[in-house]
Amino acid sequence: MGCISHIKSVWNGNEAIARFTPRSYHTAIPGYVYGGLLASLIDCHGTGTAAAAAYAAAGREPGTAPYLRFVTASLRVNFLRPTPLGPELIIHGRVKEMAGRKVVIEAWIEVDGETTVQGEVVAVQVPERMLADLRDQHNR
Repeated sequence: MGCISHIKSVWNGNEAIARFTPRSYHTAIPGYVYGGLLASLIDCHGTGTAAAAAYAAAGREPGTAPYLRFVTASLRVNFLRPTPLGPELIIHGRVKEMAGRKVVIEAWIEVDGETTVQGEVVAVQVPERMLADLRDQHNR
C-alpha cells in the first residue's frame, strides 16, 4: 500500500515499514531533503499503515475487496534535524489508537539509524458508498 508511486508500505504485524531513496531534485538546501517531501512521506505512509492495520484487525489480507481506503483528517510533522540527501530513508508507522473509522498513526523517518522526522496522522476510513461512487465516475 502506498500513495507516492515510489514507496510501498509493508505491514509486519506490529508496524508498517517503507523505504524511499530521495533523488537529487528532492532538495531545497543543497545536500538535504526538503520538508514538503518528508511531510508527504509521513502522510502517505500513515494512511497506508492505517489501511494495513484495518485489514489486520478484520482478519483480512491487505488489498482484498471490499477495499479499505483511508484519507488524512489531520497531519502533524516535527522536523527534528536536517534529513541528508543520498541515503535511503526508512519510514515507520505504528498504530497509536484505533476506534471505529478513525486510526491514529505515529510515524517517523530514520536515516542511518537516526530519527530525523516524527509525525502523527489521523486517518479516517472512506465509506464504501463513496468508493463505489468514485469507481462509477472513473468508469464513465
